[in-house]
Amino acid sequence: MNYQTTVTAEATAPVGTEFEGAATQRQSGVSGKLLLFGAIIFGLLLAIGAYFALASDDPMAVADDDQAQAPVVTVVAPGQTTIAGTIEVPGQIAARRSMPVGVEGQGGRVVSVPVDAGQWVRRGQVLAVIDRSVQVQQVSAQAAQIEVAKADAKLAQADLDRALQLVERGFISTADIDRLTATRDSANARVKVAEAQLAELRARTAQTNVTAPAAGYVLARNVEPGQNVSAGSPPLFTIARGGEMEMLAQVSESQMAQLSQGVSAEVELAGSQKTFNGQVWQLSPTVDQNTRQGTARVALAFARELRPGGFATARINGGSTTATVLPESAVLADGEGAFVYIVDKDNKAVRRSVKTGMATDNGIAIVEGLSGKELVVLKAGGFLNPGETVNPRREEG
Repeated sequence: MNYQTTVTAEATAPVGTEFEGAATQRQSGVSGKLLLFGAIIFGLLLAIGAYFALASDDPMAVADDDQAQAPVVTVVAPGQTTIAGTIEVPGQIAARRSMPVGVEGQGGRVVSVPVDAGQWVRRGQVLAVIDRSVQVQQVSAQAAQIEVAKADAKLAQADLDRALQLVERGFISTADIDRLTATRDSANARVKVAEAQLAELRARTAQTNVTAPAAGYVLARNVEPGQNVSAGSPPLFTIARGGEMEMLAQVSESQMAQLSQGVSAEVELAGSQKTFNGQVWQLSPTVDQNTRQGTARVALAFARELRPGGFATARINGGSTTATVLPESAVLADGEGAFVYIVDKDNKAVRRSVKTGMATDNGIAIVEGLSGKELVVLKAGGFLNPGETVNPRREEG
């Protein structure tokens, strides 16, 4: 038993020792592989961390990333444009030279009125005939007085001639000759007076009829046959001399400074699409103290559509100017006034205050604040902040 026990102990001891050594060797190999794999992974992580650390320290890389994330805005360099200024103002049509025509003489009862409103008349044409039967009789009587005065003058001359023949014989004194000469001269003077009175009566009789003082277009007729008129009566007719019309355009004090005589204008009647060409022929020398407005008188050729008293709108050429023109989307405004955003060399949005001028078909004129060489943000300016980085894109076309 002891032998067997000793043998068994000796047999089992080497076997256990060999197994434990093999297990130890296998565990050592696995651990080394794990350590190597972990070292490789750790090295890769260090390399990746170093790369990003170096990349974050590169300002160009950061700038490119920021630029890629910046908002895209459309910009344009507008330059300078010559603008034909136009001033649009209201007003009314009137006769350029309106002539009221009334009674020149004593007047009387109107017999006939051969013309009516809307007709053309020539200078001296009879507009209204007034009864002048009394004046005709007065002319006849005065003509007879002239004949009487001539007869008296003829008799006075004959008496003087006979006296001159007798004075040589001593029958007539020199004093008698002087008296006869004075009588002859008085008679001749009475003839001239009678002739002058006849001319006056004829002139007054001629003035009885109402005549046109100049050629023109009859705008109004305010008399009818049977009406009694006199020198104190209101005007019987109104005539537009030569048919010339005009528009009385009401312009503000500032607009008045932009206008000058001779500039062209286009007049459009209220309720009509028809336009008429004219030009400013007079600017009022004064400005109304209450409305701060003046009158620009636009001369117009005759047209039947132009009726005095009618309303119209005038578009007057206010001269040309050179300015930067921007679309309305580019011009912003707040409590500080109008402004635009421009993009500087660093692609930063910069606020620029501007002064706007007249509105044109192409946009709003900028009279102050821009030279036209700047890159101006056309749209989305209301969403930008001063100093914000943007990605500018020039407008196509």
